[in-house]
Amino acid sequence: MKVHEYQAKEVLRAYGVPTPRGIVAGTATEARAAAEQLGGKVVVKAQIHAGGRGKGGGVKLASQADEVYVRARSILGMNLVTHQTGPEGREVKRVLIEEQVPIAREIYLGITLDRSLGKPVFMASAEGGMEIEDVASENPDAILKEVISRGRLHTFQARRLALGMGIRGDILAPTVRAIGSLARAYDESDATLVEINPFVLTHDGRAVALDAKMDIDDNALFRHPDLAALRDSAEEEPLETDAINHGLNYIKLDGNVGCMVNGAGLAMATMDIIQYAGGMPANFLDVGGGADKGQIKNGFRIILSDPNVKAILVNIFGGILKVDVLAAGIVAATQELNIAVPLVLRLEGTNVEQGRAILAESGLDFIVAGDMKEAAEQAVARAA
Repeated sequence: MKVHEYQAKEVLRAYGVPTPRGIVAGTATEARAAAEQLGGKVVVKAQIHAGGRGKGGGVKLASQADEVYVRARSILGMNLVTHQTGPEGREVKRVLIEEQVPIAREIYLGITLDRSLGKPVFMASAEGGMEIEDVASENPDAILKEVISRGRLHTFQARRLALGMGIRGDILAPTVRAIGSLARAYDESDATLVEINPFVLTHDGRAVALDAKMDIDDNALFRHPDLAALRDSAEEEPLETDAINHGLNYIKLDGNVGCMVNGAGLAMATMDIIQYAGGMPANFLDVGGGADKGQIKNGFRIILSDPNVKAILVNIFGGILKVDVLAAGIVAATQELNIAVPLVLRLEGTNVEQGRAILAESGLDFIVAGDMKEAAEQAVARAA
């Protein structure tokens, strides 16, 4: 689950990470009032779930309240397009009005999971303000890393990162404290990503998180009702939100072959074999091991809500989800939803013969494949 910058900063402040003073606003009038409350020069920052906002015109400086009103009015309601939104962009519904700080230096701080190690890794770079992907490509040695073991980043590790970026003198201690606080926020919030770019050192001796990006593990939200309340479904793909509400794992993609699979690994393999057959998957959809007829129906409904879908490949290995239960669900969904696109089925596992009998007796025009390769080829051919 992604959160907005202003929300991420609220979380980080609770763990002692210094941030600028800021107030979120939903109208230009509220933005002007916020600027008057903060006083002095401010920044007007669009709040959407994407980076690159400044390049897209979503971050503007202002020196007085009336200027803030004009800036906010131009940003609110705009369709902000960045390299992370895609060409469709995102509508800006709120802005963060934040005090300007006297920047002396910009650095990068971030934490994410290193899947090869199975542990979180704290990354830091003296080249703050740049896209970290560009830094990794052009100068990988500029990225310092420390592995976080058992949820804890030791003080000596935080100090090593700061010194490695050339931070010295009075600003060293507050930087080390901020690094430690950031690591604790990542661990205790069950985050999958925390990124501060830039984290700034100021002329008046402060270490401040000028930006903040934070993703929370959906599977851990039951432990964090306060964080779950931060979800902004308007910023998410509507079909993905619909799937979450029905206990399904769905991600929309750009192809035309819809996929319904049980198990994430099998779903990934199914998408791979569709591409191997010359097609493109339209989605990732894992109905899980214990799906019922209602979830199967909702899975089909969500897949068919994408107008790009021209055929559907159902690839199920029956275990907990028995094939006869699945087959009955497919028949019911096909009849209730009036599914008109070709349905290609590859079914194996528990009660597979009973499942195939249910399909045969339904009188519906299913294409039953003998293996994954045949199923993918059939689906791709019918989606062409």
